[in-house]
Amino acid sequence: MEKEVSFSITNGFRTQIRIEEWANLSESLKKIDSFVLFGVLGDLSIRKLIPAWYYLERDNMLSDALKILGVGRKDISDKDLKDQVKEALNEFVSPEYLNPEAVSRLVERFSYCTCDLSKIESYKDLSLKLSDWKKPVTYYLAISPSLFEMVCDGLKGSNLITPDCRIIIEKPIGFDLDTSQEINEKLTRYFDESQIYRIDHYLGKETVQNLITLRFANSLFSSQWNSKGIEYVEITAAESVGIEDRWGYFDGMGQLRDMVQSHLLQLLCLIAMEPPNRLDDQSIRSEKVKVLEALKPLDEESISSNFVSAQYIDGEIDGNQKSGYVNEDGGKTESKTETFVAVKAEIQNWRWLGVPFYLRTGKRMASKTTQIVIHFKSDGHYIFNESKESLRGNTLIISLHPKEGISLKVFTKPHGVDKHSTVRSDPMSLDFIKTQKLLNIPSGYQSLLMDILNGNQSLFLCREEVELAWKWCDDALDAFNQSSQELYYYDAGSNGPTQSEELISNYGHSWHEE
Repeated sequence: MEKEVSFSITNGFRTQIRIEEWANLSESLKKIDSFVLFGVLGDLSIRKLIPAWYYLERDNMLSDALKILGVGRKDISDKDLKDQVKEALNEFVSPEYLNPEAVSRLVERFSYCTCDLSKIESYKDLSLKLSDWKKPVTYYLAISPSLFEMVCDGLKGSNLITPDCRIIIEKPIGFDLDTSQEINEKLTRYFDESQIYRIDHYLGKETVQNLITLRFANSLFSSQWNSKGIEYVEITAAESVGIEDRWGYFDGMGQLRDMVQSHLLQLLCLIAMEPPNRLDDQSIRSEKVKVLEALKPLDEESISSNFVSAQYIDGEIDGNQKSGYVNEDGGKTESKTETFVAVKAEIQNWRWLGVPFYLRTGKRMASKTTQIVIHFKSDGHYIFNESKESLRGNTLIISLHPKEGISLKVFTKPHGVDKHSTVRSDPMSLDFIKTQKLLNIPSGYQSLLMDILNGNQSLFLCREEVELAWKWCDDALDAFNQSSQELYYYDAGSNGPTQSEELISNYGHSWHEE
């Protein structure tokens, strides 16, 4: 008898496919050797993607057959592109990691195609370039979302879209729920959901991926990973830089849309999700969707006690004076766009009922820090020095920046014959470079590029995740705008406004600061 399997796809509907058909589809998605990079001369490609390709090359992770076609508006030669690839590697890869042979191998994989994305006829040149390339092809859109539909039209008009090709898009996937849905609708006109890879580079980070292993492979944590064992959770993404030359873009987004909607909510999902049935993309995505569905909406009544919005003003970082947000190049003095957000989020399900998740992110803060801090509950009966009673709960710190690693703070007795009733907090740390003898920690883009080539979507966002995250953030912004709550201000180089400290202290908690 022919077996069938049922699974949930990302638009919320259910479908059934034969096991044999699924196996064939999975096989067809495994390997890809033809890669087209739109926006090859852009900032993202130069700073992130080309260095990521290099590390994969250096570590012999790439197929000998892999070829990369860079696409841009500039009329340059293959040699010109190869020279720019070399320049990018010299600038954005540390000299101690550069291997001349690996550089040479990578450079030879690149070729170039001039293409005016607005003109259908330009795609004929692209089609000609790809005519003898191995199929299927992956298209990476390292370009503005406003150009997505134009590129899709061009690819379709030149018969460059096939059932087994892949397309990769970068955030922002929209400005709000409505625009996100518009982008997704345009993409799904040409591509099946299984062909679309929505990138959040945070999910490619080694430590973020370790969250799943940490939670589900260690009974020490998995048995305590709920409201009975955890008191509260912090997720912080602080940046010391300002807007730089992105004022025009950022002022239309703000920190909630730019950071919380994508990065921080994804980290929250990985912390809070239920154990997936399997380590495959459908199972992992399904559990993340359930978390987003369980997020308690912020409304006008609850926004004042659960949400802080602020903007940086003039201040000092490392002895250097920094301008406030509205005084940055291109700034407008009347702007009320937030550069800092602190949010108390709640997940309304059995596992996390009553456990607050504090999200905090801002620009021009004291230092660049990205970390997740899990505060475990203490035993009710405390027998040690009362002056140290604040140290009662163990703390798990998952650091993404400046140094990736995991540390668990445990309590021990200080050395000394007179210290029998006191305790101290000592970190037990995991340094990936030391313990696994790594040459360097892989960047997020290394992992994601490898998964794209292999057809693994588990670290990429599905449509439903993106839209649920937008819905929650839209509700929060609407509630804030309708409320009487004001926009606060903080000095550049500080840890944010005092109101963010009050937000968490009002519930008897505090931000973890090293």
